[in-house]
Amino acid sequence: MTQQIAVKLPDHLLKAIDDLVNAGRFESRSQAVRYGLEGLVRADDRRVIDEAFARGFTDYPDTPEELADARRLAIKSIDEEPWEKWW
Repeated sequence: MTQQIAVKLPDHLLKAIDDLVNAGRFESRSQAVRYGLEGLVRADDRRVIDEAFARGFTDYPDTPEELADARRLAIKSIDEEPWEKWW
């Protein structure tokens, strides 16, 4: 379902949207505004997820043992990689 809303925009922003429509970037003002709002919502969703990850790492930091295991496994995976000679 979609709903229509009224939005007031300053002249310079409306001109920029019209320029995008006239350039063929969007089919209409509505499409351009929807695109912008969808991007805003996606960016905020990513921000919320990033903050949750940061909180998790702060609340539950890696132990020295976990860091040592991660280093050991990283070195092991590099050592097991079938590298081709480039020299």
